[in-house]
Amino acid sequence: MRNAAVYLDVASSEPLHPAARDTLLAALDHGYADPRRLHGPGRDARLLLDNAREVIATALGVRREEVLFTSSGTRAVQLGLLGLAAARPARGRRIAHPAVEHQAVGDAAAWWGEPLVTGVDPSGRALVEELRTASGEAAAVALQSANHEVGTLQPVDELDVAAPVFVDACASMGRLPLPGGWDALAGSAHKWGGPAGVGVLLVRHRARWTNPFPAADPLARGDDGFPDVPAALAAAAALQAVLAERAETDARQRALVDLIRSRVATIPDVDVVGDPVDRLPHLVTFSFLYVDGEALVTELDRLGFGLASGSACAADTREPSRVLAAMGALTHGNVRLSLGRETTRADVERFLDVLPGVVADIRARAGV
Repeated sequence: MRNAAVYLDVASSEPLHPAARDTLLAALDHGYADPRRLHGPGRDARLLLDNAREVIATALGVRREEVLFTSSGTRAVQLGLLGLAAARPARGRRIAHPAVEHQAVGDAAAWWGEPLVTGVDPSGRALVEELRTASGEAAAVALQSANHEVGTLQPVDELDVAAPVFVDACASMGRLPLPGGWDALAGSAHKWGGPAGVGVLLVRHRARWTNPFPAADPLARGDDGFPDVPAALAAAAALQAVLAERAETDARQRALVDLIRSRVATIPDVDVVGDPVDRLPHLVTFSFLYVDGEALVTELDRLGFGLASGSACAADTREPSRVLAAMGALTHGNVRLSLGRETTRADVERFLDVLPGVVADIRARAGV
């Protein structure tokens, strides 16, 4: 019999925020029509969509016309990054990015041309000078706001590069203020408690950007495809709510992650990775020598704890984490733990009480 579930994988997807649920249910009856139509239902849908855009723009401190909706965070990444590169054909087909970027960034850069991949330090932070040098040969530069696997914040504000800057902020949007110095930036609603299937792309009004995919007008900055109006409004409501709660949530989660880092570090042969201070407030990753990550996650799930293992953006491949490999960290036996707004200290302490025994049992079965 499985214990009461403690969900510790909100970095993959946060449960729907109550504000999002209430808004979504209310909007379903009025946001079904095509917001581009002139009839009454279309105008109702347009009003809701405009409201969602205004709320998100205000929450993030940008202009309303800089906010575009997409079908996912991955789509927002593709459009944002490739749109900056496509607007500069004279710069060739190379995109520069650190080795720890999300798979969506790496795949987009590889699809565009031959990527210029730069290094990181042992905490997973990008080496700014390498990225700056590579930018001289690039049509665009990508640098995430925070690493999605280990939580380390990236030096976006320190960039002074020779190409436009794209920021993948899917891991941090709603949790931390946006960095400065970017031309396009992407977020994903289900990472902050909004519905899945809503991506947010911000494109600065001054930025040169061209739709890199087939479009009637590649220079037009419109939403990608037919917008899910109720979901967009629910995403905006969730973002507004989590920002109102952010100070309290941030302080509570930081204290819990500090507790986790200190307690896990006492288990033999463990590597607790990522910057211990300059990091996302809710996320911590650690790897155990002589432990299979899949076995660890399976056993913890049996005990009622849901965590992620392996490469956080390609876990279905069961491949070692390329982020940890780029950092020079232990790549096997790793788990990523990410706290939700409802995670309690009791949840964390119960997890920390069972973890050493689980690790010891797996090692014993392996003859270690």
